Amino acid sequence: MDSSTLLYNQLKAAEPFFLLAGPNVIESEEHILYMAKQLKQIASKLGLPLVFKSSFDKANRTSSKSFRGPGLAEGLKILERVKITYDIPIVTDVHETIQCEAVGRVADIIQIPAFLCRQTDLLVAAAKTGKIINIKKGQFCAPSVMANSAEKIRMAGNENVMVCERGTMFGYNDLIVDPRNFEWMREANCPVVADITHSLQQPAGRKLEGGGVASGGLRELIPCIARTAVAVGVDGIFMEVHDDPLNAPVDGPTQWPLRHLEELLEELVTIAKVSKGKKQFQIDLTPFHP
Repeated sequence: MDSSTLLYNQLKAAEPFFLLAGPNVIESEEHILYMAKQLKQIASKLGLPLVFKSSFDKANRTSSKSFRGPGLAEGLKILERVKITYDIPIVTDVHETIQCEAVGRVADIIQIPAFLCRQTDLLVAAAKTGKIINIKKGQFCAPSVMANSAEKIRMAGNENVMVCERGTMFGYNDLIVDPRNFEWMREANCPVVADITHSLQQPAGRKLEGGGVASGGLRELIPCIARTAVAVGVDGIFMEVHDDPLNAPVDGPTQWPLRHLEELLEELVTIAKVSKGKKQFQIDLTPFHP
């Protein structure tokens, strides 16, 4: 069995859930190594399988003046250093087909951004790396769309796919999370992941001093969405975590403070263990006779 399939099976079998977590973007090698060390310690203590996440390039920033990251070559070197130093798998995102081969040499999971979840060429290029593919549901998509996106991965010869809920547009500058999607997305016949941080973004909803806008967010509601997701019975939790969210260069308003990570995860593990969310309720509609 190849390493990707082995990891995929381990994540599918994770109880009560697996964790994809890390800072939104690579700020420096020192910071990434620090965050990886802290996250591994917390995940190991709680018995949660961890895949470390960070991006080498944020290609879809609100403003062209915003920080994007170190770029492909330098970013992959840093992520590889994390992988070797702490012996943890890596997930990072791609935006173009030409990035997939290089990313596939380092990352264990390739993530497809929500805006690109229907881009066939990108999905196929990612699938052909043989790595696990995590597809984020577009903010503009019904959950049923994810079955088609997952099938594109399989038709390219890769069975190792998962789908991720990250909220649905509600007006111009807000997202909502419909808990029904966690159940409906199971129609894709693969693990379902809940992105509990991006789903609380307020896209281009924050005005900047001197003009312009940036994405805001509702960090205080992250526990609310997280509790809902694990109660419903998702297979994995995706969350962005930062040791200093107020000074994070990207998505600061929706990154969860590292100081509160263990406390939140402990609660989520407790909820998930008592919930029967992963077991579909068998409804008996025959007449009831006491």
